[in-house]
Amino acid sequence: MKLGGGRSAVDEPEINLISLVDVVFCLIIFLVVTTSFNRHSGLKLQLPQAGAPNTPEQVAPVTITIDAEGHYYVGKDEVAERDVASLRAAIERSAGERRDLPVVLSADARSQHQAVVTALEALGELGFEKVSIATTPEAKR
Repeated sequence: MKLGGGRSAVDEPEINLISLVDVVFCLIIFLVVTTSFNRHSGLKLQLPQAGAPNTPEQVAPVTITIDAEGHYYVGKDEVAERDVASLRAAIERSAGERRDLPVVLSADARSQHQAVVTALEALGELGFEKVSIATTPEAKR
């Protein structure tokens, strides 16, 4: 006598998707609850006001300019040669013994990258630490 109504003795395995969906749903809820969202853009602050900073003296920075052809200018004086030694000597004449002065490096966008690296090398050898590279804001299109 055959019981089972024509079904074979081996049942097909099934993956219980309801349990899988429950686990994934719990993970999504956990991640949403524990995630911190950036709400800084919604803050409205009234910042405190202050006058001019109380600095004892305003120090003029050492300015190094590099034009499109790779010529160096320390302040308003042109450096005769384009090597590190000449540039280092010009910076020493301009800054003296003060290595705490800020330095502003302005390079033409068309100047060679090597010219900028040479200027940074000279400043590093002299021990300057406050070096800024001047940029201009991008024009709106």
